[in-house]
Amino acid sequence: MSPLQSNASATPLKNTAVPTFAAVGSPYFGILLAAMAVIVILSNIGASKGVLIGPIVTDGGFFLFPFAYILGDVISEIYGFKVARKAILTTFALSIFASLCYWVIIVLPGFTDDYGVAKQHAMEDALGPVPQIVLASLLGFLAGQTINSWIMVRLKARQGERKLWARLMGSSGVGEFVDTLIFCAIAAPVIGIVGFSMFANYVVVGFVYKTAVEFLFIPITTWVIRWFKRHEPSYVASA
Repeated sequence: MSPLQSNASATPLKNTAVPTFAAVGSPYFGILLAAMAVIVILSNIGASKGVLIGPIVTDGGFFLFPFAYILGDVISEIYGFKVARKAILTTFALSIFASLCYWVIIVLPGFTDDYGVAKQHAMEDALGPVPQIVLASLLGFLAGQTINSWIMVRLKARQGERKLWARLMGSSGVGEFVDTLIFCAIAAPVIGIVGFSMFANYVVVGFVYKTAVEFLFIPITTWVIRWFKRHEPSYVASA
């Protein structure tokens, strides 16, 4: 065997499905992280209000929260699982900080006139349940989004840049179910949901709605991901 043949045989074949990800040094990741944190914090506030639309039981954050998962999909696809996990932890550290700020604002002595007292009661009613909502969101989103990100990255390792729609659908369905079940179990008493039938309605409606929104937005999510792949300087597409 010639030296050239020996070197060729010793060179491992490139795994064309090995996923590649971008570094976080560009400004794009910071924008995505900030957007995710704001959406989750606002969702936590909205979730303290129970919403009844005909026979549908949900909460005031229902229209916002799916977008946090969409952003999580973008971060996972572009930057990978480790970065997505840091984004999740950072988002909820900020959520806990926001909850502590609400508590401080509530306990600060306010004006004692009728308007001040009424405003204090309104603030307690609106922001008082938020710490438990944050706990529910923390555990639910932490578990659901971590599973969502892990599935996205594992599927990308098998598929490369192909079948992005399948990664988005598969990861979102599993992640949203875990998230919704955990969140509803903890947050339901605070929102005012009692009884098994009302709770089951809350879980099923929440899961179906969030998943449907994510599926509906798959064309937009795909376009956004492709845009980031083209404009993120450190991203090199895998096969």
